[in-house]
Amino acid sequence: MRQVRTGLEEWRNFLLIYKFALDEINTKLKILNEEFKFVHQHNPIEHIKSRIKDPASIIRKLQRKGLTLTKEKAVKHIHDLAGVRIICAFVSDIYKIYDMISGQDDITILKVKDYLKEPKPNGYKSLHLLVEIPVFLSNRTEQVKVEIQIRTIAMDFWASLEHKIYYKYDKSVPVHVKDELKEAAEMAQFLDHKMKRIHDEMMVYKVKEKLEITRVII
Repeated sequence: MRQVRTGLEEWRNFLLIYKFALDEINTKLKILNEEFKFVHQHNPIEHIKSRIKDPASIIRKLQRKGLTLTKEKAVKHIHDLAGVRIICAFVSDIYKIYDMISGQDDITILKVKDYLKEPKPNGYKSLHLLVEIPVFLSNRTEQVKVEIQIRTIAMDFWASLEHKIYYKYDKSVPVHVKDELKEAAEMAQFLDHKMKRIHDEMMVYKVKEKLEITRVII
């Protein structure tokens, strides 16, 4: 038992660098969000969730892949040791956030999976990025990989529900439930488009209102 506790403690120490990477990413995102709000009077990021994969999950994933249980294998073969989920209001915000992230000199985008343009068969939608960010320690600088998922509120609600259902059924989901989930994904997409149209109409109304006020004052 003591050996197990020691092993888990070593994994936690190893994952500390990923906590630092998440701190770096979260700080950048908050700054970018505040700047965007100041310049464009619009907040593209509703909220941010971040997490580090726990040692037990890492070990199980290595075992499923048939790999030895070493930190080196984890770094090389598991790319979601640290993850950030960015929730926004509109689909258009997803690509605005992507542009802001890709414009950072010290963030390297290694891979992009666009499940908006090509959703998964079950209806899942999101934009996935694998990025690399430098973490500056007292005696060295380390490049750390972080997975970033960007999705709308509707997409996040659907994904959360889908995850709970698959967990409940231990991934053996009945066909009719899968069909209903696919239908719900389509409804979430409809809601995203509907809310965007309403938002755009309100923005046009505000511009016209400002012009009218300016005309009256002049």
